[in-house]
Amino acid sequence: MFAARGGHGQQDLFRVLKAYTLHRPEEGYCQAQAPIAAVLLMHMPAEDAFWTLVQICEKYLPGYYSTGLEAIQLDGEILYALLRRVSPVAHRHLKKHKLEPILYMTEWFMCAFSRTLPWASVLRVWDMFLCEGVKILFRVGLVLLKCMLGSQEKLKTRQGLYETMELLRAIEPQYMQESFLVHEVIELQVSEKDIEKEHHAQLRRWKETHGDLHCKSPPRMHGAKAIMAAEPPSRQDLKQMPTIIVDSLLVPKTDGVKAGDAKESRKTKEEKPKKTILPQQEIVNPYLPPTDPSPLLKHMTIEGSKESLSSVEHDTYL
Repeated sequence: MFAARGGHGQQDLFRVLKAYTLHRPEEGYCQAQAPIAAVLLMHMPAEDAFWTLVQICEKYLPGYYSTGLEAIQLDGEILYALLRRVSPVAHRHLKKHKLEPILYMTEWFMCAFSRTLPWASVLRVWDMFLCEGVKILFRVGLVLLKCMLGSQEKLKTRQGLYETMELLRAIEPQYMQESFLVHEVIELQVSEKDIEKEHHAQLRRWKETHGDLHCKSPPRMHGAKAIMAAEPPSRQDLKQMPTIIVDSLLVPKTDGVKAGDAKESRKTKEEKPKKTILPQQEIVNPYLPPTDPSPLLKHMTIEGSKESLSSVEHDTYL
């Protein structure tokens, strides 16, 4: 879909990303938004993909694509803190080699694993992510770290920062398989409360070391249910507005509707053009002598005004 240079896929992708930069000029364009928009364009028209991208950037992952990437750095520290509880072995190994979370989890979270997992797994992860929120991204990241760094046997040949980074960049296929990954993500007990608790803790540490955040992002919504509860649609939004309305013969009309129909019928009758009465023609003897050049016009009697005459001359029946 996006392989052809200048094809409809690339054009739609350019339009969606450019529209977002115009919608949020303070953020502008971030390269990590392209994979997000590409996945959306594979499942919906360009306009729907744009508004879905807006919701992901503003509700699910607020501040991820802002200047300085402060939100993704905070979530990296949250992931690192949760890893201490999920897999102490992997946490100690990363701490020993001073491997910062921003080095391995940036692409995972900012692209929502669309550039990391196989396509079947991407679709399952996105289904859970859009339904339950960012906790799914944390669970997937914790599962991958636990599987790749959670045992001493795997770490024997990965003693060093570079070797560990190479291991995380080449995740074994069995750990990314759809059935295995989804099962492990569901079984992992990491809730919205755990994430918010760590978020407040890391935010306090950030203020102590870096000061206040430069980008003030809106609060994060954990899934579609939370978004609907915080911003319930109005009745006007849910009302269907078809372009063609067909009246049912089985439904009786009310007095108001009848009055409206009467007005419409009177208006239609007034606007309806008057019929032109065709002039009566006398019966002409077809056996007149040929000396008469135009017997039909000579014996024709036209009654009416000049206006009716002009109408007759243009009438297709004559």
